[in-house]
Amino acid sequence: MQQRNGAETLVETLLAGKVDVCFANPGTSEMQFVAALDKIPGMRCVLGLFEGVVTGAADGYARMADKPASTLLHLAPGLGNGLANLHNAKRAQVPLVNIVGEHRQGHKVTDSPLTGDIEGVARTMSAWVKTSTSADYVAADAAEAIREANSLPGRIATLIMPADTAWTPARPHDALDFSTPKATLPAAEQFEAAVKALKSGESVVLVLGGRALRAAPLALASQIVQCTGAKMLAQYSNGRMERGEGRTAISRTPAPVDDGVATFKDVKHVILIGAKVPAPMFGYPGKPDYLMAPGANLVELTAPTDHLEETLRELAQRVGATGIAPILEVRRELALPQGALTADNVLRTISALMPENAIIVDESISAGRSFFPASMGAPAHDYLQLTGGSIGSGLPMSTGAAIACPERLVINMEGDGSSMYTIQALWTQAREKLNVVTVIFANRGYQILRGELVGVGAKTWGERAERMLSIVDPDISWVKLAEGMGVEAASADNCETLVKLLRHAVARPGPFLIEARIGR
Repeated sequence: MQQRNGAETLVETLLAGKVDVCFANPGTSEMQFVAALDKIPGMRCVLGLFEGVVTGAADGYARMADKPASTLLHLAPGLGNGLANLHNAKRAQVPLVNIVGEHRQGHKVTDSPLTGDIEGVARTMSAWVKTSTSADYVAADAAEAIREANSLPGRIATLIMPADTAWTPARPHDALDFSTPKATLPAAEQFEAAVKALKSGESVVLVLGGRALRAAPLALASQIVQCTGAKMLAQYSNGRMERGEGRTAISRTPAPVDDGVATFKDVKHVILIGAKVPAPMFGYPGKPDYLMAPGANLVELTAPTDHLEETLRELAQRVGATGIAPILEVRRELALPQGALTADNVLRTISALMPENAIIVDESISAGRSFFPASMGAPAHDYLQLTGGSIGSGLPMSTGAAIACPERLVINMEGDGSSMYTIQALWTQAREKLNVVTVIFANRGYQILRGELVGVGAKTWGERAERMLSIVDPDISWVKLAEGMGVEAASADNCETLVKLLRHAVARPGPFLIEARIGR
C-alpha cells in the first residue's frame, strides 16, 4: 500500500474513531487535509461560509448524535472566528474535535500576517490542546483528541496541525486506542447526603442538567419526587432535553432573577444532578448572585464524570421509589391561535403543528421563554437551546442537528438580531438540502436588552440608547436574505398566514424560512 502522508493518516484516524462528519472552512494551511478528504472515502464534508457556522454546526451535530464531529479551521484567526459557538458547545458539554491548520514549522519566524498563538486561542474554549510536531505522531495525536472529546461529560479537543506534518509521509503507526474512562458513580457519602435531605420532611428540589434531561433519567427523577414529595427543575440552560408525549414533564429554573429567587425562597435542600448551582445569568444592583435562600443545604450529588442515569437509578432504589410509575405527558390537541401575531401566538402555532419526533432549536431569547407551557402535551420532541449566551448559535445548531438526524424535522425558533450573526448558515442548509424550518421572530430589536436596561436600573432611556437596541432604519428583509442563499421563504403578519406557511414548510423537504412579523 502507498505510504500515507500526515493528513491522510489524520482522516483515517478520525474515521476509525467514528468521527465521520467534518464541518469546514479551510485555508491554505489546510489544503493537504482537503486533498486527503477527497482521496479517502467515508467522511461527509460540510462547508460553512463563516467559522461560527462551522463550530455551531458541530455543536448541534454532537448534541443529537452523542458523538463528535470534526471542524476544520484556518490558523488563529479562523479559530478565533469560531470561538463564540465553541463557548456555547463547551457549556452544552458536547464532544467536539477541532482540527486547526498551522504554518509550516520554521515559517513562524517570519511573522507573516496570519501568524498567531493558536494554542493560546484554543485554550480559552478547549479542555485539551495539542500541536502535532511530526507526521509520524499525527495518528496517535488524533486518537488522543477523540478520546478526550468523548470523555464525560463531553469535551472540546483541539488538534493543531502544522502544514509540513500534513504533507510529509508518515511511518506506519501502532494500533490506536479510542477507549475512554469508564463512567463513575457518586461516593456513598454523597448518596447518603441526598437521601437524608429527601427523607427530612423539608422542602427539597432536584435540579437536573446534562444527560439527566433525557427520557429515561427523567422518568427515574419522576419516581423519586413522587415517593419523597420533592420537586424537580431543569437548570435554565441545557444542551438537550427530551420532552413531549410519553416523557416526563419538567420546568426550567426561571431566567429573571426575581422569579428565580422566588422559586427557591422556601426550599431547604437543593440536590444537583448534572447541574450547576442555580444562579442568574448576570449580576444586578442589589440582587443576589445565587438563587438559593441563605442557609439552604446544597448537595452536589454528581461529578462531571458520573453516569447520571445510573445515579438516578441508585437514588431511586435508596429512597424506595422503584415501584412507582413515572408521570408521563399525555398528548393533547393544542388550539391554533388566531388574529394578531405575537410572540406567544408564534410559540403556540409551532407547538400545535410540530410533527412527531421534531427537533426544536431555540434561540428566540426572550420570546421563547413561554415555549415550555405552550408546548405541554405536544408530540415527543427534542429541545436544544442557546447554552452559553453567545448569540448566533441557532441557525448553525439547526444545521448540525439536521445532518445528525436527516430523517427528522428541525424547527429553529430564531431571534431576528441573533440570526444576523450567522445568517450564512442558510446557504449551507440549502446546499445540503437539510430539513430545517426557521421561524424568525421579527420584532425588529434586541428585546432582551430592553429588559436588561431596566434590570440594571435604567428606568428610561433616549434615542441614542434606543438605536443600540433596535434593528430598524433600515428594516431587514429575512425573506430576501434567505432567497439570496437558496432557501425558500415567506413572511407572515397574522396567525392565519403563519399557520398556512408552517403547514407548507413542515410538509415539504428541504429548508424553509418564515419571517414572523410580530407587532406590525
